[in-house]
Amino acid sequence: MCKIGIPRGMFFYDYYPFWKEFFEGLGIETVVSPKTNKEVLNAGIFSCVDEACLPVKIFHGHVEKLRDNVDYIFIPRIMSIERMEYCCPKVLGLPDMVKYSVKNVPQIIDTRINLRKSNIGYKKSVYETGKYLEKDLWEIRSSYTKAKKSYERYIYLLNKGVVPIEAIKMYNKAFKDINYSSSSHELTIMILGHPYVVYDEYLNMNLISKLMKNNVKIITPEMISKEEINKYSSKLPKRMFWTHGKRIVGSAFSLIEKRKIDGIIYLSSFGCGMDSILIDLVERKAISNGMPFTLLTLDEQTGEAGINTRIEAFIDMMKWRNKDENNISAFR
Repeated sequence: MCKIGIPRGMFFYDYYPFWKEFFEGLGIETVVSPKTNKEVLNAGIFSCVDEACLPVKIFHGHVEKLRDNVDYIFIPRIMSIERMEYCCPKVLGLPDMVKYSVKNVPQIIDTRINLRKSNIGYKKSVYETGKYLEKDLWEIRSSYTKAKKSYERYIYLLNKGVVPIEAIKMYNKAFKDINYSSSSHELTIMILGHPYVVYDEYLNMNLISKLMKNNVKIITPEMISKEEINKYSSKLPKRMFWTHGKRIVGSAFSLIEKRKIDGIIYLSSFGCGMDSILIDLVERKAISNGMPFTLLTLDEQTGEAGINTRIEAFIDMMKWRNKDENNISAFR
């Protein structure tokens, strides 16, 4: 059986449920690289160019792990996923970076996804991928329909408040078998950032798990509906042309104005040009609404002890604020 490798990096948590179901519907085995660890990181640092951001280096490490175990590696060239909007340039060039950086890499399926002019382009890209694998039109159409339904279930889970890390494990179960958490939480914190930073447990040092152990409810941009994101991102003076940037800003503005969260933790990869603008926009909005905000910048040298201290201090500050809100220091 033909094997296609899917690296567990970059937009993995955005589209993995769809592509897994699509390929398996065509009778092709999908192989996912292991979770990020020290070995994956080191392999990526060794093979990738120095100037790349950490998530791109980690992606190269995942490709290295798949290299000798698959016939193809699936790295779509994602140019645009919304009309009149674009993705990060590093995502656009990712197939070429891997091709010329990773030695003896298998054949790369670099499906071009460009929805800048029309959403029809996505279906066209899927069909082209199926034809590339020498499948007939009926097989492709049938597999596409099933994959689309699976992806809709995945999005449904996100909108119900399930964190993507867990939703990926649950999307193919019957809804009656899924238990949504209804337990009360002491705090509600929004974790902002690009999905390949927010959901990579090694890169962010298990931030989500640590917060949950402290009885904190987690909300991420992917859990906010597209309608809400579009509504609140439109309040910016100028239109946001980065899809993931719009998602971050729109979701944050929505929850800040509705007072649905107690604070925001922004996870940023060192050297991310997009984040240099997004962080400022969100922080200004948070400050103007009296919302606690903290930034955690991550790179190869970031130590877990320092991150833990920052998280503990941030949680303690919010608990103190909720308990003694009227007892405000005279400072400022």
